[in-house]
Amino acid sequence: MKYEWRKKEKELYLPKAQPVLVTVPEQKFFMISGKGDPNKEEYSEKVGVLYSLAYAVRMMPKNGYTPDGYFEYTVYPLEGIWDLTEKGRKSPTLIKDELLYTIMIRQPDFVTEEVVEKAFEIARKKKPHPFLDEVTFGTMEDGLSVQMMHIGPYDDEAGSFAQMKKFIAENNLEIRTLVHREIYISDPRKTEPSKLKTVLRYKVRHK
Repeated sequence: MKYEWRKKEKELYLPKAQPVLVTVPEQKFFMISGKGDPNKEEYSEKVGVLYSLAYAVRMMPKNGYTPDGYFEYTVYPLEGIWDLTEKGRKSPTLIKDELLYTIMIRQPDFVTEEVVEKAFEIARKKKPHPFLDEVTFGTMEDGLSVQMMHIGPYDDEAGSFAQMKKFIAENNLEIRTLVHREIYISDPRKTEPSKLKTVLRYKVRHK
């Protein structure tokens, strides 16, 4: 049986279109950071590099190497942590060139440093890319968080963030950092903007 995150981890990846409180455990990721407009080529190149590593792990048994504890699974969705430069924070409107991001793809628990090295080896042979050297592997734990599914264009996320902030205030919580996470459930190349599904998440704590 293939492990499907859509079915097994629904509460993390497929929340309803209204805010909900969740606890996000420690997770493993391939990550790469950058600055600037996500509509520009550098961003999509970095996304491509992450996917080349994610698929290198997923397809390892076909390359003659089966990691300990390996199981069939669906590759996890792309995620991003978003912030702004000082200049971006001071601007009354969003300047996309001032965005700071770390984009990432979660990896299953069986992925160790050894598996990661092997993935880099496979990716370098198959599709060498200068950005491969910028990718890191590590863990992250969001812990207590408020999240919701945003349906529609990325540029309309402000309305969903406003709903989340209202929920946070009403539930005696506070946001730990204005840096937020987005999980891209839809492929923007194949989905019309009005139907895009994006999980938005703030890390929170009790007041």
